[in-house]
Amino acid sequence: MATLPLNIDKAHIRELSNRSNLWGAWLTFHVWATIIISGAVFVIWPNPLTFVFAVLMIGSRQHGMAVLMHDAAHGILFRNRKINDFVGHYVLGAPYGGDMHSYRKYHLQHHKYTQTDIDPDLPLSAKFPVSRHSMMRKFLRDITGLTFIRLRIAAHKMRQGQSAGMRGTDAFQKSSDRPTIISNVMIFSVLAVMGLWWAYFALWLLPLMTWFWVVLRLRNIAEHAMTARNDSPLEHARTTKANLIERILFAPYWVNYHVEHHAYMYVPCYNLPKLHRTMLARGYGGKMEMKPGYVSVLKTATTPA
Repeated sequence: MATLPLNIDKAHIRELSNRSNLWGAWLTFHVWATIIISGAVFVIWPNPLTFVFAVLMIGSRQHGMAVLMHDAAHGILFRNRKINDFVGHYVLGAPYGGDMHSYRKYHLQHHKYTQTDIDPDLPLSAKFPVSRHSMMRKFLRDITGLTFIRLRIAAHKMRQGQSAGMRGTDAFQKSSDRPTIISNVMIFSVLAVMGLWWAYFALWLLPLMTWFWVVLRLRNIAEHAMTARNDSPLEHARTTKANLIERILFAPYWVNYHVEHHAYMYVPCYNLPKLHRTMLARGYGGKMEMKPGYVSVLKTATTPA
């Protein structure tokens, strides 16, 4: 199927594609500040409720770091390329285990070959729909840390040349563990100096091993599962409308506007809502793959049996 023409004024797209160092700095500050404040809530008021709050918020913002690193991989988080790559690789990617430079090569292939047989992300979406029991097992593996452990084992074996890696995990391959190790030693050291060494395990590592993967799986399902296998960005990606709670927990930094991102991948995340409104105003709403929320996405991706 031929790509559907997008008749949007090029000058308007150039305006939306403008990068901002101020925006990049604010979003980087925001993601880290949210993590720190969420952890502080539990440290100051320790109880089961604040602990669950901290784990959910921190895991969601660790996913937010991946979202912002994704923009940096496209070169659109900061106007200055050196700042963009440094922040994307070391400040956003390395702490949660990402490698922006490796991810960039992989991810641009995803954009070039979206929903084709050579799309590196296809294993993440091609398996759907699945049964409700299968979906529950997948999320259970995520929330119990099994997905995290399996991925780390697969990545280690791949670096040792023992296997070709686990299908669908290419986005987490990296050339070196050093940046991740150094950044995590720094996080642990800062917490230890504050007398909060335990917080590294309870408020950083635990969310990263559990809730992070729940959110990432849901996002992967929302973006491409059960979409068209053609070359139209309006149909082979999905935009999911998100309410306030969904934006906080599952769709930080406008990541839910995925049709818009595939249509114009050099528009920074903070301008995707404007691009969405423009596409609706131009009459593309009826042609775009959209869902009213993440519950609707899960219903689409599951079968009763």
